[in-house]
Amino acid sequence: MELFLAVTLGLLFGFALNRVGATNPQNIINMVRLTDLRLMKTILLAIGISSVLLFGGLMLGLVDPSHISVKSSYIGVIAGGVLLGAGFAIAGYCPGTGLAALATGRKDAFVFVIGGLVGAFVYTLSYGWIQANTMLFDKIAGGNLTLVATGNEKYEHLIPFFSGEVLGVAFGIGVIVLSFMVPKKLW
Repeated sequence: MELFLAVTLGLLFGFALNRVGATNPQNIINMVRLTDLRLMKTILLAIGISSVLLFGGLMLGLVDPSHISVKSSYIGVIAGGVLLGAGFAIAGYCPGTGLAALATGRKDAFVFVIGGLVGAFVYTLSYGWIQANTMLFDKIAGGNLTLVATGNEKYEHLIPFFSGEVLGVAFGIGVIVLSFMVPKKLW
């Protein structure tokens, strides 16, 4: 059942990516260049709605906090984020949009996905060397840490006196409002 749900949600997500134009790399490049921000507005709206639903669900007891997993923060996460962002801006794809574009038959997406798989394979082969000879796997602030309490007490939080659920809902509402304030283009 879990596999069926994962495939179904993946197909729906890919369909949504295609409908909003995220499978066209020119739309992503235009967003990064700030010449067409319609896709950014959609992304912000999705982040805001997801935040309100997740943290509202936590507040109402509809979401079990033990299902929330906080990944360790490493220096390499920042380096990887920079690399992913640069690749996103250059290629016009991220892993999700690349796979959805491949499903639509785009040849450039095929090259992108193959490049990603080759990169993952090279990373797998070099993982041990990277771990032993670089600082990329050094934990930031102790590793598993959240900004505020989320109801899952197995993770430390930096601000112990503030409700993470309230902050998450407020953040979501703020991002929703921001999505409507962003102009369609800056240039």
